[in-house]
Amino acid sequence: MEERRDLPKRPWDTCQEVPIIEDEQTPWKMIKLLKFITLCVVAGIVFGLALCSKTSFLLLITLSNEGTQTIPDEQKPVVLLCIGCSLITSSVLIFLKSTWKACYKTSKLPKSTTTALVLFFEFLVSLGAAILTIVAMPHLDIVTNVTILNSVAVLAALLQVVTQCIAKERNRFLLPSITAFILIVLGYVLFLVLYIMKDPSDTKMAIWVGLAVGGSFLVSLTWWESYFRLISQNSSSIFLKNLCKDMTKCQNILHILSSLLRIAVTACVLGAYVPLGQMDWDVVRSIPARETRIIGIIIGVQLISSALCHWFALAACKMHALRRCFILPLYLASLAVMALLVVPVIVYYQDYRTSLNGTQSINFTEYCNVVVDGRDLSLNGSVFPHLVLDVTQTLCFLDMSKIMDIGLLTGSSVSWWLGLVLATLHLWYLNLYRIQRTQDLFIRRLYEGAFIEQSLLLNTRFDIQTKHKTKKQHDKTMMYLCATMWHETYDEMLNIIISIFRLDKYRPKVDPNFNDMTFEAHILFDDAFQDVKGSQGRHLNKYAENLVEVFTEVYGIFKNIDEKFFRKQQQIPDQTVVRTPYGGCLVITMPHGNNIVVHFKDKELIRHKKRWSQIMYLYYLLGWKLMNKYYQRWQNNEDEQQLKEELQREKHNTYLLALDGDTDFQPAAVMLLIDRLKMYPRVGAACGRIHPTGSGPAVWFQKFEYAVSHWLQKTAEHVFGCVLCSPGCFSLFRAAALMDDNVMKRYATKSTEASHYIQYDQGEDRWLCTLLMKQGWRVEYNAASDAYTNAPEDFKELYNQRRRWGPSTMANVVDLLGSANVISRKNPSLSKPFMFYQLFNMTSAILAPATICLMIAGSFTFIFSIDGTLSLVLAVIPPAIYLGLSFKLKADTQIHIAAVMSIIYAFLMLVVTMSIIGTMVKEKTILTPSSLFVVIMAIIYIITALLHPQEIQLVFHGFLYILCIPSAYLLLTIYSMVNMNNVSWGTRETKPAAGAEKSQTTAPQTTTQKAKSTFHRLFSWLKCCKKSSRESVERQVIVSQENMDSESAQPELLPQNTIVEDIRIQEEAQRQVEPDFNQTFQCWVAQLKNVSSDMQLQEESLDKTEEDFWKELQEKYLQPLVDDKEKQKKMADDLRELRNKINFAFFIANALWLVATFTLQFLNATVSIVIPILDLDLIDTGRKVQIDPIGFMFILGFALSVLLQFFGMLYHRVLTLIHYIAFLDTEPKEQKPEREELYKAGIKVGSASQADTNSTYQEYSEDEGSDPDDILYIRGSDGATRV
Repeated sequence: MEERRDLPKRPWDTCQEVPIIEDEQTPWKMIKLLKFITLCVVAGIVFGLALCSKTSFLLLITLSNEGTQTIPDEQKPVVLLCIGCSLITSSVLIFLKSTWKACYKTSKLPKSTTTALVLFFEFLVSLGAAILTIVAMPHLDIVTNVTILNSVAVLAALLQVVTQCIAKERNRFLLPSITAFILIVLGYVLFLVLYIMKDPSDTKMAIWVGLAVGGSFLVSLTWWESYFRLISQNSSSIFLKNLCKDMTKCQNILHILSSLLRIAVTACVLGAYVPLGQMDWDVVRSIPARETRIIGIIIGVQLISSALCHWFALAACKMHALRRCFILPLYLASLAVMALLVVPVIVYYQDYRTSLNGTQSINFTEYCNVVVDGRDLSLNGSVFPHLVLDVTQTLCFLDMSKIMDIGLLTGSSVSWWLGLVLATLHLWYLNLYRIQRTQDLFIRRLYEGAFIEQSLLLNTRFDIQTKHKTKKQHDKTMMYLCATMWHETYDEMLNIIISIFRLDKYRPKVDPNFNDMTFEAHILFDDAFQDVKGSQGRHLNKYAENLVEVFTEVYGIFKNIDEKFFRKQQQIPDQTVVRTPYGGCLVITMPHGNNIVVHFKDKELIRHKKRWSQIMYLYYLLGWKLMNKYYQRWQNNEDEQQLKEELQREKHNTYLLALDGDTDFQPAAVMLLIDRLKMYPRVGAACGRIHPTGSGPAVWFQKFEYAVSHWLQKTAEHVFGCVLCSPGCFSLFRAAALMDDNVMKRYATKSTEASHYIQYDQGEDRWLCTLLMKQGWRVEYNAASDAYTNAPEDFKELYNQRRRWGPSTMANVVDLLGSANVISRKNPSLSKPFMFYQLFNMTSAILAPATICLMIAGSFTFIFSIDGTLSLVLAVIPPAIYLGLSFKLKADTQIHIAAVMSIIYAFLMLVVTMSIIGTMVKEKTILTPSSLFVVIMAIIYIITALLHPQEIQLVFHGFLYILCIPSAYLLLTIYSMVNMNNVSWGTRETKPAAGAEKSQTTAPQTTTQKAKSTFHRLFSWLKCCKKSSRESVERQVIVSQENMDSESAQPELLPQNTIVEDIRIQEEAQRQVEPDFNQTFQCWVAQLKNVSSDMQLQEESLDKTEEDFWKELQEKYLQPLVDDKEKQKKMADDLRELRNKINFAFFIANALWLVATFTLQFLNATVSIVIPILDLDLIDTGRKVQIDPIGFMFILGFALSVLLQFFGMLYHRVLTLIHYIAFLDTEPKEQKPEREELYKAGIKVGSASQADTNSTYQEYSEDEGSDPDDILYIRGSDGATRV
């Protein structure tokens, strides 16, 4: 019946329970609208800023003209000085940036030939720019000044022709480049004819015109690097290739030298021209206020708009809006500047002619003589009319009443503009990638403020494009999804399996249109086996069986998404099961060709727990699968150098996505993380926005806590330094980073000291990030990449979870701070200012209990009006008692006490909050330290929430967070520190183990039943005996080896405590499950085959070489640990001793903080800061507030830290918006299925019960253009996933 697999096995069972698999969290329509608005705004900003930059610069040129009168002739040096500032501002900025990079990053000194070549070109460029703008342009008319800047593309067009000819291919843009060069030269000819033929005897004008042409030619050398790199690539010259490499490696030093040279050349030209022009520099010190204001506003607008235009233009390119928001606005900017400057001249001229009422006829020359030259020089009124007349003055040299002059001027202007357009025509077809790196997009770091739009257009990368479109191929990405499981529930398993199947449909392996990335999923199932009496071999526990049932359910859902009438497949294609040295594995081939491999681990064969599962898949995927194939090729005598290059490239393009067993994510979230690692080679890991799921007060508290942590803390770390922890529930790691020295090998270290258990095992994800950062790798945060994971829902589990996180966080941060000098030199992301910021955060965390006590004391004083000293004593007594009891009581009792105290503190916090608000209302002032602090923090959190519109509802959870502050920062800290020696996992351990339930009392079996049961067991033994016996022998060998080496080896010591002992009892119970004699299987393979009749499992054997690998890996790193009671007891004593030492230092620091504050309060009349209380009108109320200096400085530091995080968040929001818009535009679209009768507005259509051809849902057919937003798993035009 194999050929009938496509038919339903149970035609009467067509109804199914389908879990929610759509992406309900992402508001796609709102995102589309936001994208449209953002692109429109960015296009408008780029256009507006380019217009302001060019207009203000040309106004400066106009004001420096000899005939203009807004600025008197004796004050012209000031205007020329401002023009010089416009030229050198970008050089100053690049000098500062390059100096900073040279100090904090590795910078090599360039060769002398490289330095000479770069400085030679930079000298010519800076000389040409200074001559053109300072010397020549002030003597030309406004129309020529607007358009002559377009002529700086002349040599760029010529170099494009040369580059494309050298490439020896049929280039698409060879003809436009040639035409551009001809048009620009034609513009020069018309310009020369217009000016020189006007008055051939005017030698001065001939000089100015010659300088203008020569200066523009020299400026056009600015972008020589772009074409030089292409020429060197297509050349066989080793010298050119080495020169190009040296320029790339030493660019920081070269930028420093070239920027200094540009500044010096500009200063020399400016300093020499002013005396030669019969001007005096002394006037700079005595310029009147009105002229100062006019010049200051113009130069201020020019400098700011140029810098902002460069940034927004770069943002437009990164958003993949090159045509809409970059090219088109910059093209139109020159035309708009022309209109903005010339139209007022025409309007004023026509108004004047109209005012004459026909009494006399006047031409443009007479208008210049009468109105422009004869105007009133008083500047008491508006400046605008004088500026218009100054612009008119530049045109008076030409006779605008002659068609010949107008034709020549228009011809040269149009030729130059068209030349620029054709020289940059290739930009319309430029291939960009999401969040393209600036250095890959723009050839030069700096912009040219004097001609902003030309510099941006010509500075963009030039690619040789053939007539036959060939898209540049990136190296294919290989991603491994690695999840660890243990005691996840059925629903939790369902979340992650659905997420993996989503990704399978999003990136189908069988579809050649999606060849940018392939993936393979691996699930490592810890402690998956249990003993069953009377069975030949160990069985899988209930959790493992649940996983197989989840596979059957999810496979059926995704296989039948596109089902037709009675084509709903209830039977799953055959899958594979394999026995392995560590237990066994199940290989699932998903509907679109990608694989999921489930590794069932037997704790008697291989080391268990999460970190060792991670080490297991790291060495399997990176050590075995990646390295072994290159070793085989190397043995076949392939070229070693080529193998090294290929291996390095593959390591950089291989990623591991670390997941928890309950993580729920969308495919788009994974692609956004991949972008970060693809674009930035020094990024070793990237994490997304983690959303806790669940219900209840504990989850509500965590929702706001996670939000604040991601909104402010992680964004600040990303912007100012490096993210310190990439959580293991959803993080992408680069293989090259994990395989770096002192990372993967060090991560496989066994804990042999007490401190190791805290740093290595309690927060393994943070320790792995610490190892990466020590090796110079950067860890980043992507706010657009959302993932959801279950959070602890009860008080006890939350406290136990944070009991692990707190000490491990402190241990890793202290490790980083202790090596700050070394790490800062090796990792440019971890600068010393950033390390100081982390030191302040660590100090704040350590002093959090004392700070909360001071806050509570303040509330006592505020509410009950008691003495500050007494209130401090009252505030300290309860936590001190709790601290003392915690050293004597069991952990569960400590948590119960903390829960009661948390409720009491919550009521106190509610009263305090309401009292502060009431006081502000009663006294009508917020200008007190406490009120200002509360108001500012509230404003920051509200603005932050508004900038995260999808999560704005979390603000309401903030009220619960405020009430829980004493519990989270006082009681939880005490609990974490006191129970530091408890190194058990703390979560999921209190749930009953699968199979540990009490066996049901069965009725006595009859003789016939016993005989039947015996027959079934005998049959199963015969079936599984061979491989089970081999497995048993292997287990005996391993145990015997452990016994032999127990004396000499150094096993990992497992400290025991109450919680761990309870778990061990549960595990023993789990092993000794009563036999079920009604079972027809006696080994785990037969058991697995019996789980679901809809999925048939075919057993295969493991490859011999892979089997040897697993045995060697187990022997080297993952051998089960010896249960040495004596050493465990010693380690437990060491942990207690370490806890006592750290607790002593920790609480002594808090006690010193309290004593210092108590002393200052006692001496408040002598040592205090007195702050007057002001009302809302900023009028002194006569009352004073006294604050101790230490407390004031601490509050001030905390406020500065929050403000720093807030500004970091603002910048990170912009970066996230840029990335997300680029993602929507560039992610390839998934092919639509033949029918779109999938899931519509929550209604499933196309099932057997709704398959009538006259269905009422025909309106949703493909022919009528259904809205892709409402279709399950159809990726719309924005490239996003809808599942």
